[in-house]
Amino acid sequence: MKYLACLFFLSFIVNCTPVPDVPVDNPDPPRADALAFPTLIVLGNVQDAGSPHIACSKECCRQLFTIPDPLRQVTALGLVDPVPGKTYLFEASPDLPRQVKALKNFAGLRQELPAGIFLTHAHIGHYAGLMYLGKEATNADRATVYTMPRMQAFLTNNGPWSQLVAMNNIALAPLVADSTLSLSPQLRVTPIQVPHRDEFSETVGFLIAGPRKRALFIPDIDKWEKWDRRVEDYLAEVDYAFLDATFYDAAELNTRDISQIPHPFVSESMERFATLPASERNKIHFLHFNHTNRLLVAESAERAAVKQRGFNLAEYGATFGL
Repeated sequence: MKYLACLFFLSFIVNCTPVPDVPVDNPDPPRADALAFPTLIVLGNVQDAGSPHIACSKECCRQLFTIPDPLRQVTALGLVDPVPGKTYLFEASPDLPRQVKALKNFAGLRQELPAGIFLTHAHIGHYAGLMYLGKEATNADRATVYTMPRMQAFLTNNGPWSQLVAMNNIALAPLVADSTLSLSPQLRVTPIQVPHRDEFSETVGFLIAGPRKRALFIPDIDKWEKWDRRVEDYLAEVDYAFLDATFYDAAELNTRDISQIPHPFVSESMERFATLPASERNKIHFLHFNHTNRLLVAESAERAAVKQRGFNLAEYGATFGL
């Protein structure tokens, strides 16, 4: 994997001048000139409401309202399938315009929009970006959006999303849990249902399989113990696992009842996975960080602890060959 965003900043610092045609405040990953295999790229790793967080007066947000960090984008993965020359997006986050452009530039394609968008569930950070496909924005023509049954019903029967369906801005493509969808001869996607706060839709993660390697993407789940499956079994089958790391521990959120927004704390996940071989722990790339999560802070003790214990963080611009 290549930490493309870091390389971009290194180039900027060495040359002391902005790279032409790339805004300094929006450092998209540079183009991958030639991809031999399908490749995933991290296009965001922050929880639904972003960072800085609305109405936040804590130290973690204060400076970011004045000097935003362009790398703090809401969780999404991009996928490039080089043989047919197509891209896909996992999640339609509120940062969708920048993420779609970054994915297009990375793939080196002329097509602005991805060939398909996969949604995990109906919480704002995971589908609200669909609004940019409507008549007020790009007025897309039948952009393919892959959804589970309840998610499809939610978008079809509730405005303003129903307008996207009625005006053919999006074309909903049904998914079935545990049923594999072949995107091309070398690329397959399988939705896996997980327990979460399913007010408006079910929640899924995805298995993404290329010709050589496989990835697991579960940005949201209530607790590993609530799942009727063992995440360790999936870890054994994949090469990369992008897992829910919304909160580092129970102490970080002192303004809300954290029991009402359950997620596996990073501290809990590390304890659960502590006995796994180093090779298994190294597959895990935590993401979906709440604005209070100290894993967003470059020199934090929490980041050091995660890496010391053999785990990884899903950094913006990191790529993973499949």
